[in-house]
Amino acid sequence: MQVHVSTDNHIHGSEGLAESVSSGVRSTFERFADQITRVDVHLADVNGPKGGSNDIRCLVEVRLAHHQPVVASHQAATVDEAADGASDKAFRVVETTLARLHEAKGPQVSAGGAQVI
Repeated sequence: MQVHVSTDNHIHGSEGLAESVSSGVRSTFERFADQITRVDVHLADVNGPKGGSNDIRCLVEVRLAHHQPVVASHQAATVDEAADGASDKAFRVVETTLARLHEAKGPQVSAGGAQVI
């Protein structure tokens, strides 16, 4: 699973910031790492230099193998809060999407006739 972090021109996109956000995203989605090809994280300061509360927006785009991408966003006061919020929202959508796909396939039966869970 690749994680790509980008920022707008109002947020200083340092190596430490990218590593911190990337690490958080990887730990959030580690359960589905084999089904996710790429995660794009876009960070933006909505109000720019004017400041304000809850003006950091994070958009997380999760690309599932052989499926449509999942997108979620969250606004918060800090980059970490925005990234965590967007990652959590995207995780819930990915979890629900993959569970529905698994249910649609029906129960899997092994060669011996036992149901695989």
